[in-house]
Amino acid sequence: MGHLRFGTRLAALAVATLVGAGACTFDPQADGAGGGGPVSVGAVEQPTGASGTPGPDQRKRRTPTAKPKPERSRARAEPTPAAPTRSPAKPTREPTKPTASPAPAGCPQGERQRAVETYLSRLGGFGPVTVDGRQSAADCAAIKRFQRRYDIRPAHGRAGPLTYDVAKRLATTDTAVCGRRTGTTFCVDLTRQTTWVMRDGRVIVKPTVTRTGMAGYRTPAGTFTINYRNVKEWSDPYEVWLPYWQHFTRGMGFHETTTYLHDKSIGSHGCVNLLRADAVRYWELGRNGSRVVLVGSRSG
Repeated sequence: MGHLRFGTRLAALAVATLVGAGACTFDPQADGAGGGGPVSVGAVEQPTGASGTPGPDQRKRRTPTAKPKPERSRARAEPTPAAPTRSPAKPTREPTKPTASPAPAGCPQGERQRAVETYLSRLGGFGPVTVDGRQSAADCAAIKRFQRRYDIRPAHGRAGPLTYDVAKRLATTDTAVCGRRTGTTFCVDLTRQTTWVMRDGRVIVKPTVTRTGMAGYRTPAGTFTINYRNVKEWSDPYEVWLPYWQHFTRGMGFHETTTYLHDKSIGSHGCVNLLRADAVRYWELGRNGSRVVLVGSRSG
């Protein structure tokens, strides 16, 4: 019997480790708060944040190796015959050939350059962008700021598929689908995997990225209410910490992601995963009684 319990616990721990992304806790109204209990912000351990799991744009780094030193030849160099003395001629300058302006050093141009420029120009807030499909120093700087803001790795300024996907989802989010309601409302577009916050019908936190429930653990659409908050909640089913936890239905809630948010091969167990900066902001704005509106559905 003891071997059976030990094996079962190992299996549960393995599931939590593999899936990880936003493992949720029990519904406090049905099965209790899931342990841990509320603690003060000052007493919280430093959340780990997203892990180093490589994303779609990430490339493996090559370990630099030292170049072998050339061996010195033991043969004596033959003397070079002296050239006949001539009057020094005036040096002639070769004509400078016009060259195409190269991309900024260390900032390669991506295959989605023009589309990313278009979406970043529409979003605003990341610096000047020229929509011409050609990488420039200004474009590179803006794309890097965008990648750092949404934790796209590596943040090298390249307009690759992941950068394009995130920019498109954010730029095409229609905040009006959340409705014009009084008070603070947390909105989630399950189709685009984006989330934002409104107050009295006005957007106070612009759309940002999220990851919701995977197949078999889908996050439901509907209108709910935050009814339990804990700055650091412990998940009994999956044995992981859930930083900045705000529960709204059936053991599901907002919390900081425990894995790389842009890894689409995994999902949550119904929770709404947030980047650390967004989880902190949502925690500051949230209250018990705050409204949560989820629309659409996640594909795949």
